[in-house]
Amino acid sequence: MPAQNEPNEPNVPSEPSPVAAFRSLLTEEGRSLLAGLRDHDPARELATATRLRRDHPAELVSAALGMARLRQRAVAKFGAEDAYRMFFTPNGVEQSTRRSVADYRAARFAALGIRSVADLCCGIGGDAIALARLGIRVLAVDRDPLTCEAARANAEALGLSDLIEVRCADVADVDTSGYDAVFVDPARRGGRGRIFDPEAYSPPLSWAIEAARRAPHAALKIAPGVPHEAIPDDAEAEWISDGGDVKEAVLWFGTAPGARRATLLPGGHSLVGAGLPDPAVRPVGRYLYEPDGAVIRAHLVADVAAALGDGGLIDETIAYVTSDELRATDYASAYEITDVLPFNLKKLKAVVRERGIGVAVIKKRGSAVEPEDLRKKLKLAGPHSCVIVLTRAAGAPVMLLGREVRA
Repeated sequence: MPAQNEPNEPNVPSEPSPVAAFRSLLTEEGRSLLAGLRDHDPARELATATRLRRDHPAELVSAALGMARLRQRAVAKFGAEDAYRMFFTPNGVEQSTRRSVADYRAARFAALGIRSVADLCCGIGGDAIALARLGIRVLAVDRDPLTCEAARANAEALGLSDLIEVRCADVADVDTSGYDAVFVDPARRGGRGRIFDPEAYSPPLSWAIEAARRAPHAALKIAPGVPHEAIPDDAEAEWISDGGDVKEAVLWFGTAPGARRATLLPGGHSLVGAGLPDPAVRPVGRYLYEPDGAVIRAHLVADVAAALGDGGLIDETIAYVTSDELRATDYASAYEITDVLPFNLKKLKAVVRERGIGVAVIKKRGSAVEPEDLRKKLKLAGPHSCVIVLTRAAGAPVMLLGREVRA
């Protein structure tokens, strides 16, 4: 029996659940707050919060400020027009597909004649949106209730609710037999950060592969560093870069089994491997070609070298191609080499000082030297610029000086 005359415990309001806090943003008051925070300055967040709490509930203000921050981060992936209409979760911003990549993949699905897709592990709906914008019907599935709320809100915000059905469920329990294709984007991050073992994905890659094999067509999004030996023989593997940065790899089923492809966005250039042997090692010529990261990850450096005529590697372990001729290629950056010197910091300092080098692009591959450390030591000053490449040639450390050129 409780003691007599004890003071009553104060009624402490409980924190709203993440889903409840999210739904508050979908109200007229929440949407109005978000609209006013479009140009919000995070550096003034405390002052903004204090001002807004005079007229709005503190929980709603906190949720709105959090979403405003996520929308600002999402602009880089989705563009301002979409990002400021969409709704995000912290993981959703981090893990969602960049719009340019999602649009490209959706176009590949459409070119295959796909009219319906089961999007498993849909996240906040970036890929579902790209598919629906091409008129493809999408079942978007995720097991996280908050993520599903965001995906559903995004479909509505972008006028795609009639084509996107969002279902909160375990993907293993979903019947995909009524769909033309399956797209699976397993979670590749855990409590300790990025997951490198494909069998530690959620769901595991082996499960995703079996799900893909049951569909007429399928695509599985995986990390670009996946070992080639983990790629099944009946899949086409595609590595995609955007603006020179490798974004992801995709395993396609029902397309070109065994093919290896590198696709470069925004141009949409796509290189399919011909199964060529590694090119021979040769002396550094007048031009150095640096293949795009997607080309390197797809093991298609030999295909780039073959397209250059006399192209060869400068070292058997380094993905730099050299040639005596300048030829146009969409798959590599080209540099005209003026100096091939054994690596020597004292010599390099003397060269840049004598030539008045004030601006230098420093690149490295196969070198332990860190570009920014080297930049500090060089003390660059002067009106001229150059490219400095720290690498190995025929097994020996070298420094290559030159300039970027365009064929």
